[in-house]
Amino acid sequence: MKLKDRIALVTGASKGIGRSLALGLANEGAHVVVNYNRDRAGAETVADAIRALGSRATAVQADVGRVDAITAMFARVQEEFGRLDILVNNAAVTGWGDLFSITEETWDAVLDTNLKGPFFCSREAARMMRDGGGGSIIHVSTNCAALGVKNLVAYASSKGGIHAMTRQMAVELAPYRIRVNTFAPGPTLVDRNLEDDPDYDRTWGSVVPLGRAARPEEMVGPAVFLASDDSSYMTGQIFYVDGGWTVAGRSPEGYFDAAMEKRT
Repeated sequence: MKLKDRIALVTGASKGIGRSLALGLANEGAHVVVNYNRDRAGAETVADAIRALGSRATAVQADVGRVDAITAMFARVQEEFGRLDILVNNAAVTGWGDLFSITEETWDAVLDTNLKGPFFCSREAARMMRDGGGGSIIHVSTNCAALGVKNLVAYASSKGGIHAMTRQMAVELAPYRIRVNTFAPGPTLVDRNLEDDPDYDRTWGSVVPLGRAARPEEMVGPAVFLASDDSSYMTGQIFYVDGGWTVAGRSPEGYFDAAMEKRT
């Protein structure tokens, strides 16, 4: 097991990619703090599944867009586990809206969760990792930060900030043996996307070079790689797990307009 007895915190882990990441880390021997905001039942189900794998798990509620909630969450981690080896900043909101209609409220909500949250989570994690001799901070981004797409200006901007923050944090935290890296999923078959388009796999398969959308569990390998000693000499890096979408750069005709109409 590559992560045996390491302590991990995954934000936004009650569903979707976060759920798969939490289970994937546990399958490699990690004990996992399952963060959630509203979906307590989903988080408890993930925690139960982790325990069934033989690892410790606890579900902790915190809105990562609020610094006081972040501080309380990390205090809980310190109290229950005494250290932290891995942080996965996965929690995010989309905030659909075209350039002219997006509101200040939506902009702030997206940036608070997607950029401010990872910064303050990372800072709290880094304090614990510094005292513990090192660790790995992993940001989950999106290939929308590399490609221009419609109706996601706040989302793409927040994730572009993550890319810049990755580099800055990597330099500042390297002396403490804390590595900071980012991986960016492409179109993925999570419930949220399937609600927007029940034919999501075929829709995106028409433009993704590998011919399909990703399964959430396909994000586990990159996360385990970045969390483990397999990437011990890797920091400040950003890479895409997207079936080649950022290489091809095409979007399904009308997809982003139809998705925004459902979400606004």
